[in-house]
Amino acid sequence: MPPVVEAPSPEQLETFANPNPAREYSIEINCPEFTSLCPITGQPDFGTITYTYTPDQKCVELKSLKLYLQRFRNQGIFYEQVTNRLLDDFVAVVGPRACRVVGAFTPRGGITSTITCVYEGRHH
Repeated sequence: MPPVVEAPSPEQLETFANPNPAREYSIEINCPEFTSLCPITGQPDFGTITYTYTPDQKCVELKSLKLYLQRFRNQGIFYEQVTNRLLDDFVAVVGPRACRVVGAFTPRGGITSTITCVYEGRHH
């Protein structure tokens, strides 16, 4: 029997102190193996999720981000919904000055979709 995979939760994301909070710099994280399920067909959707953020007091810990993203594997969720959720959860836990999440999904029926969500909340 396969293990039960819990639903994704923002509490899974771990952080560490930004080593240089006085400097405005960006971090780009590329996650090329994202998988979720189409809520209509139940078929797997594959995509690349790219986070680009300007940290404030905290940075995201990468292993926790990987494990959080893996929990979407069995979730029936539309591209638009999952990309917005990824941004909202990240902002809630990490508290960046700014963040952009791009979901670039592989072709389905000859059509590709790229969803871009932006948070521009905390500039110094």
